[in-house]
Formats: sequence, structure tokens, C-alpha cells
Amino acid sequence: MHLPSNMPGATVLAVDVGGTNTSCAIVETGGASFAKRFERRYSTRAEVSLAEALGRFVAEARAGGAPRPELLCVSGAGPVVGRSITMTNAPWGIDGDELEAHFCLPTFVINDFSAVAWGVLLLDPKDPDELFQLPAPGGALVEPSEAGPVVLIGAGTGLGFGYALRDDGHTRVYASEGGHVCLPVYDDDTRAFSRWLEDRYGFAAGAEAGVSGLGIGNIFSFLSPREKHPSGAVRAALDAPEIERPALIASAAESGDPLCASVMDMFVRLYARVASDAAATFLPSGGIYLAGGVAAKNLGRFTEGDRFMRTFGMAYREHIRAIAARTPVFVVKDYAISIYGAANAALHLAR
Repeated sequence: MHLPSNMPGATVLAVDVGGTNTSCAIVETGGASFAKRFERRYSTRAEVSLAEALGRFVAEARAGGAPRPELLCVSGAGPVVGRSITMTNAPWGIDGDELEAHFCLPTFVINDFSAVAWGVLLLDPKDPDELFQLPAPGGALVEPSEAGPVVLIGAGTGLGFGYALRDDGHTRVYASEGGHVCLPVYDDDTRAFSRWLEDRYGFAAGAEAGVSGLGIGNIFSFLSPREKHPSGAVRAALDAPEIERPALIASAAESGDPLCASVMDMFVRLYARVASDAAATFLPSGGIYLAGGVAAKNLGRFTEGDRFMRTFGMAYREHIRAIAARTPVFVVKDYAISIYGAANAALHLAR
């Protein structure tokens, strides 16, 4: 992780609150780099409040010899209102005023995909441990612009979305609820899936209903009744709790189960259509970055037969196909992206 050379450093208590885990780290910046000096992960649902979890973390960090933080930045899933986030998938919320008073640190509260955006801006496109660029059909790689817009799309439990604009050395990061735009259907099967979702939800479903862990489960529920003699893998997924199904389906697809492979193929192609719509909307010459974990864990499904990029490049107008052809697409492989992003955000917001 590299810091722009003109940015002064600081020690940041960086926090990423998710529905499952709350990740905390002391991140030291300086000498044009970011480094985690101490980190812990806590079960979100096991904690009484964020302040209590952070209090324990700070005590552990101090006992472990970590440097004292100068700034605090917390990212969470949900819109930021004032300095607070009401979490939809956690038993407690994030209150920046309360945290600042409790820890006596300048405190910033940001959306989780704002943190991803700030983190992506630190990544090296040439480092295969951080990013994997999806080649165009034929193998060509498009060079990202250092000044162009950047789009973040992340299929995880849900579908996150954000973007960043860069102009004259200034960076502005924006949160978005773009994961809830209309599901971008492209053939008879996906149109039938969209109608199935509408029957289920009572209204036209958003992209998240097909492009997320939840979406993988939905596609499976849509396709599985077609299977007259379900395999052992399909029966195991049907019997599993909904939260466990996506991982079982992805694993079975990797092992060659035909139905589960069809589920993952539809998921990847819907993901590509979401990205294609984003390319036409934002003209992100700085790149589209697929975060959230599902893409990195199932990379072969994206690259096999250029499945993702072929679908990404489909359009009814030639100039839209040209936009897709000149838009670089990356899969984020660094799972610490939100922590580094929260630290980077703190540095910029504290200026």
C-alpha cells in the first residue's frame, strides 16, 4: 500500500463494521506507505456496542506496543446521516459524536464502499497480489487512466457500489446505493428470473437480488426446480440454511455440478451487465474494480471463456461497445482494502 508522496502521514485507528465481523487496525502511515501495526477481528453480533469493542481493542493494542492513534475512521454498510450510520445488518449503529467523545480522537464515519474506494486508490494495478485485471476477449489489457473516474462494485452478502472522481490532484469519493438499480436482464432466462423475483418481492427487483450472495441463492432457487434428479450437491444446498448456500453452490460449481455451474454462470453474467451499465453511466477510464470477495474467490468462473468480459462488452449500440472496450476491469484481491481505505480516508478528511 502506497501513500501519495505529498500527503503527510498519521497513525489511524481504522475500523470496518460488517454484519458478520468488525475489523480493527492501527495503521501507521508515513514515508509514502501504509502499514498495519496491530489488528483484531471481532464478531459483530457478539458485541454490545462499537464503543465497547473499540475500547477493548485499544487496550489490547496498547499492551501489544502499538503506536497511539491520532485519528479514528469507521466504515459501515449503510448511508451516512450526519456522523452516524444505522446498520441494517448489525445489532447496533455507528455514532461518530459518541466515539469522538469517548476516545478523544478526531473521528470520521464513512460508508463501507467509500472505504473501498479510498483503498482502491492505493492499489498498484501491476501487483498481482492486490489486483487482477480481466483481459478483453483476445487477451488485450487496457491501461487505466490516473486521472479518470473510478467505479467500485462489490458483490458480497449484498451489492455495494461507489465511485471516485479525480481532478487536478484532488480526489472526491462518493457513496451510492447503485446496487439497487434495476436488474439488468439480457436473455430469456434472465427475463424469466426477473419475473420470478417480482413475484417473490412484489415489485421489480434490484440488481442486488441477482448479483450478491443473496443473488446466488435466488438464482439457485429459481433454477433448481428444473432439476428432476438433483445431485447430492444440489440436495445439500437445498437443505442448508440460506446464508450457507452461496458458498456450497460455488464449491459445487467448481467441482463440476451442472446446475450449480449454471447458477454461477448466470451470476457472473448479471454481474457483468451491472458493470457494463456503470461503464456507460460513469465513463470510468480509471477502471471498474470488483470488490466484495465473491469475484476473487471465484475468479476462474469469471475468466473461463472470457465469460465476464464478453458479457460486459455486449451492447445494442456500437459506441457503447466501444466504451466497454476501453474500460479496464479489475478484481480486487486484497481483503484488507476497507481497513487501508478507512485509514486513507481519515488522512484526506482531516486536512
